[in-house]
Amino acid sequence: MPTYKYEALDTSGAEVKDSIEATNEEEASQKIKAMGYFVTKLTAMGGGKGAKKKKKAGKSRKTFVIGGVKSKQLVTFTRQFSTLQDAGLPVLRSLRILERQMKPSALKNSLIDVVDDVESGSALSEAMGKHPKCFNKLYVNMVKAGEAGGALEVILQRLADFLEKAQSLKAKIIGAMVYPAVVIFVAVAILTFIMVAIIPKFKKIFDEFGLTLPWATQTLIRVSDWMSQYWWTIPLFPLGLYFLCKLVRLSRAGNFALDRAVLWIPVVGQLIEKTIVARTMRTLGTLVSSGVPILEAINIVKETANNAVFERMFQRVFESIREGDTIAEPLKESRLVDDMVVNMVEVGEETGDLDTMLYKIADFYDEWVDNLVKSLISLLEPIMIVFLGFTIGAIVISLFLPLIKLLEGLSK
Repeated sequence: MPTYKYEALDTSGAEVKDSIEATNEEEASQKIKAMGYFVTKLTAMGGGKGAKKKKKAGKSRKTFVIGGVKSKQLVTFTRQFSTLQDAGLPVLRSLRILERQMKPSALKNSLIDVVDDVESGSALSEAMGKHPKCFNKLYVNMVKAGEAGGALEVILQRLADFLEKAQSLKAKIIGAMVYPAVVIFVAVAILTFIMVAIIPKFKKIFDEFGLTLPWATQTLIRVSDWMSQYWWTIPLFPLGLYFLCKLVRLSRAGNFALDRAVLWIPVVGQLIEKTIVARTMRTLGTLVSSGVPILEAINIVKETANNAVFERMFQRVFESIREGDTIAEPLKESRLVDDMVVNMVEVGEETGDLDTMLYKIADFYDEWVDNLVKSLISLLEPIMIVFLGFTIGAIVISLFLPLIKLLEGLSK
């Protein structure tokens, strides 16, 4: 009969480690529960050739996929995993259920390896840590804290809530930008068609009559000639700008300068700044409430900031905490966050309720960003209409000025 090594919690919350014989994992779990224990980890001992065969079988289940893990898929997996853990299922069995029902993807491939590693005796956080493209440092450290505290199902629920809110904010911003992006694309396509196909015909008419063209018409024809001959260079401008930014980011000073310049852009910079504040404060609050040590939590938050200016701020926060000082002081000195954030963090530190305050900051800025995006979209619509009307009007006037002169000449 196979032997299963288990870790569990007794009625007083103390950790129990032992082994038990059972025909399968489910029977082992039932026996442990009958003893009055709550199972946190269950691993089949031994294995030898059988284990190797299982591992090889696991590897054969992998499929070739292109691209990384979709955030929506990771959110779904985390929510389902937390539900199974809350129902009292062993970690290994939960992982197997989720891996079997998952469609071929990068996450499924990683999960196959995680199942094999956990089955071989590795901790869940250790197994997930081997796949940083699927499970980032935030994810792994929260799972590690859940394992250490014996409350993995609670941590997974918090992690699922965090990922859902982050995904929701991202989806709102992307969704709001779809409409203006489509309008701008269509407008550029129409203007390009006018310049390349319509204006050359008018130019031919003007040349046949030998008209003296106004400066506006001459400028329009020059732009049309350039676009007709060098239209292929138009996509090179955004590509060139993209590669230039990539080149600048290769140096530490250039990366910092570019991130600082982005934050200085009117309205857009403010939107990016508030989005980063919302994300980092929620990340820090989630880590702190999950029992991750504060210094480790600050390091993780620094890596998830995705902005060199904020990374420097969190590095100062890290140094301040290490020296026994507060979080609020370096936040105030950075001048990157509002006084409200500094005050709420300070209150959270003094009352020992930092995670709650961080959640409130994140919720406030999430709502602020959502409202700002809606305001920008409502403002962008009339701006685009006015711009297109002005552009089309300028083209029409430039084309009809010579025709008016021609009609005046014919009427005399």
